[in-house]
Amino acid sequence: MRRYFAGTMSAAAGIVLSLGLAGCTSEPPAAAETPTATATTESTATATPAPDTKPSLVGETVTDSFGNPDFYITADGDTLAMVAEVYGFSEAKVAGFNELQPGTPLAPGTRLRLLAAGPGIGAMGAATQDANGTIVSDDTLEGITYRFNLTGDQLAEANKVPYVHEVGNVYFVEPGRTIALQKNPVDGRSGTGKAVRNSWDTGVFYTTVDGDSLDSVGYQFRVGTAELLQYNPALVESAPIPAGTTLRLIPGDLAVNGARGTYTADADGVPLTYTTVPGDTERGISARFGVTALYDANRDPTESVPVWYQYVDVISDEIAPGQTISLSLDQPINSPGA
Repeated sequence: MRRYFAGTMSAAAGIVLSLGLAGCTSEPPAAAETPTATATTESTATATPAPDTKPSLVGETVTDSFGNPDFYITADGDTLAMVAEVYGFSEAKVAGFNELQPGTPLAPGTRLRLLAAGPGIGAMGAATQDANGTIVSDDTLEGITYRFNLTGDQLAEANKVPYVHEVGNVYFVEPGRTIALQKNPVDGRSGTGKAVRNSWDTGVFYTTVDGDSLDSVGYQFRVGTAELLQYNPALVESAPIPAGTTLRLIPGDLAVNGARGTYTADADGVPLTYTTVPGDTERGISARFGVTALYDANRDPTESVPVWYQYVDVISDEIAPGQTISLSLDQPINSPGA
């Protein structure tokens, strides 16, 4: 698995990365006369669209674990312009990736890069196949995803996290963090088991099938191996997971920092409400129960404040104890005093 050592974040935010008509051969007609009120309209012939003239390539494409094209092996007749058009780049960019000049002839079997060749602005660290790189500063998600031809969602999947942060929530691009750039191979039979999700579309339980592994479950539900082992003490990291095993995908019964109170659940075990205790925080409760935005399930439409529940400290998002709050968008608590 390719890994990358990221450095500090810059102020840049966010990421998103990821790829005529035929001419008439007859003489042009004479200019038409100005129509009168009684003139009738004659039908005119319509030119037939020409077939798509986008070039096709027959050489081999080398993709990463997500299917993104990283390299192309040229075949006889290929040109830089053709390769660039097929993969959605300018010829100058493909030439630059490969330290060539635009228009350079290509011999069959040339391995062309379709991603940046090395460090660049926002992604200056070293990258290797199976080792850590160097720690650098001013890396950004935009720089990393561009350099390695990934999307932010793919980067999150490779690292088994729900999403990646840059500005505002410094969880991902920070000094000394090793970032996975690809997934490990998983069994093609995996991932077809039954999943139980909450109203935030977060996986709460998953029942395994033949071929499932800690990696396949982790990539699918964005849960790290260490977390799966913690939530499911019967699992053994080095042993296969028997088909039919129901795995917990969120802490749930496991109390965490910032969420040590009790909760209720529906018949499927999906958490519905939670009663706060001293030290609870919005962040802790959200992490324990797989909640994306706790306030959306606890709004009071009659008030100007975002939520009805009370805080001990708004800055630290610590919630006052003894309050029963909703964990479900489907069953919100909007007016607890009513």
